[in-house]
Amino acid sequence: MTERVGRHAAGRDLADTLIIPAQRDGPSVESTADGDPAPRAAGRHASENGHAELPNGKPRSDQPARSDHEIPVTAPAAGQRAQPGGDRKLRLIWVYPDLLSTYGDRGNLLVLSRRAQLRGIEVEATEVNSDQPVPSQGDIYLLGGGEDLPQILAANRLRADGGLARAAAGGAVIFAVCAGYQLIGDTFGGVEGEPVDGLGILDISSGRGERRGVGEIVAEVDPALGVPRLTGFENHQGVTRIGSGARPLARVSLGVGNGDGTEGAYAGKVLGTYLHGPALARNPGLADLLLSWAVGQMRPLAPDAEDWAGRLRAERLAAVDR
Repeated sequence: MTERVGRHAAGRDLADTLIIPAQRDGPSVESTADGDPAPRAAGRHASENGHAELPNGKPRSDQPARSDHEIPVTAPAAGQRAQPGGDRKLRLIWVYPDLLSTYGDRGNLLVLSRRAQLRGIEVEATEVNSDQPVPSQGDIYLLGGGEDLPQILAANRLRADGGLARAAAGGAVIFAVCAGYQLIGDTFGGVEGEPVDGLGILDISSGRGERRGVGEIVAEVDPALGVPRLTGFENHQGVTRIGSGARPLARVSLGVGNGDGTEGAYAGKVLGTYLHGPALARNPGLADLLLSWAVGQMRPLAPDAEDWAGRLRAERLAAVDR
């Protein structure tokens, strides 16, 4: 079960980040050799459209253990997308903002864009509404939170479309929050708690718990990921069980999370969490983990570029440590 509050206003674009809507298929769209429609230019960017099937099997958690100071790197396997660089932009896909975007989750897109650009990585950010096909060749896909009925509608449309599942199978990074986290799993709870089919991208199952988790949440991240402890805001009544094909993202020290002492889950380059806030504004280390999965090892940012992120983290952690 997800949030029951009304939809929230989206934050403003960063001045140097252009976000464009995905282009619908039409007679002017040419097909590529593999059958996907070719990109269509929109201003200085282009977007791609595609449909997909999910292959059998779940994403595997095969990341090696790392120190807390090492940025993880995942090299693409044979047949997967090439890393951004040179003339190719980092393609960020914001999935269904018309259905899944509460508690400032749009900020996750802005944070990834900004932290990539500060490293000289050119970004192409695309919004894909629920009446549009999800392109299958993005690098990082973002899903936010939402109310019960929009969550169900989003799951039904994403299953029928297939683009997100195909992107995950092809090695794309998936970052999903709250309702988005639940729906990339096998099942989640509907309006009355009834099971609703998810996308089966991450080996989790969610349902409705006895108590609602509302408020600040702090969690210690799996040491294998090398990310500092997480801070965020949660508002959900969902409980999530993690299957053998995924690992808990973190262990809760304050808050509810999955409902069993853990928070979130990940496998391969698919990661989900109940954290709003937005999560990546509060946790730049988590943002850099996602970016590194898409582009490889990155240089650290200059201290002055981290000033405001550090202040926000210190403020929120101090508030719950009192």
